[in-house]
Amino acid sequence: MGKAPLSEENMPNAPKPPSKPPNPVMRPQANICDYEGSNYRTEFWENTGRAYEDQVERIALRRLLPTQGRRLLEVGAGFGRLTNEYHGYDQVVLLDYSLSQLQYAQEHLGRSPRFVYVAVDAYHLPFRAGVFDGASMIRVIHHMADPRAVLSEIRRVMTPGGTFILEHANKRNLKAILRHALGKQDWNPHDLAPVEFVELNFDFHPEYIRDELQAAGFAPRQRVPVSFFRVPTLKEKIRTDWLVNADSVLQRTGLLVTPSVFVKNVATGDTPNNMALANDNEDIEALFANPSNGGPLVREGDVLVSSETGERYAIRDGIYDFKAPLED
Repeated sequence: MGKAPLSEENMPNAPKPPSKPPNPVMRPQANICDYEGSNYRTEFWENTGRAYEDQVERIALRRLLPTQGRRLLEVGAGFGRLTNEYHGYDQVVLLDYSLSQLQYAQEHLGRSPRFVYVAVDAYHLPFRAGVFDGASMIRVIHHMADPRAVLSEIRRVMTPGGTFILEHANKRNLKAILRHALGKQDWNPHDLAPVEFVELNFDFHPEYIRDELQAAGFAPRQRVPVSFFRVPTLKEKIRTDWLVNADSVLQRTGLLVTPSVFVKNVATGDTPNNMALANDNEDIEALFANPSNGGPLVREGDVLVSSETGERYAIRDGIYDFKAPLED
């Protein structure tokens, strides 16, 4: 009998799990991993020994982000852990499937035209084409069963020449390579096919991700390996700032053997540029389109209505909810 696939808790170089790990709700019919009501923030990030991971990811982001931009789409923003890194952009749209995560982000980032909160799945972005000159997706694509569909949607809503920062879990990491060489792991880390180690949790080969990005209309420009020291023993024995500084240096090597890889991409091709819409940050609803057919939406009170299909989407206390149309 073959060995069981790795769980997230014993992934290569993974930290120890929190006492109560995040409990996303699986929705197989839609292939969506839903963190609604989960303890992802409190039990995975806050006071759980992940200061090292947080800091090295911020370093990679700062290396890859443009110094300034007009409007950035943060796909899988969650509770807004990294949103303050996008200070060079005039406006940030935080998108997540979980209303509860967005509510927390809203409480801490505030309500202003600079931050827009949108609940929807990443396969059906509720925006017109070409309305973002920046986008990011960090710790998200490993939940996507169809990466190309998500990447193509992100490309659709971006302007030509826009910058997209993607992070992905790396199948070809050092620990996986060693485990396979020693016969302790059946799946081959050098094979390009994704490996699903837990339902809707995937590791991807860097070259597979590169091919998917190119197929979706992106040109990969720079890849940065991140989290060289994601090992519980090291994090317990060595000061966090020392590990972070060492990781910062090693990120420049380009050695793609880490559990996490960041990729900077440029949107290619001749596609619409609608950045002038909602240019003053106030008329944000001009950016939206019906996620079911791309048609226009009109606001009526706290609802966005499609004049073509009659579908209605709620605005819930400042959060645009496109997860499903309102029932009559």
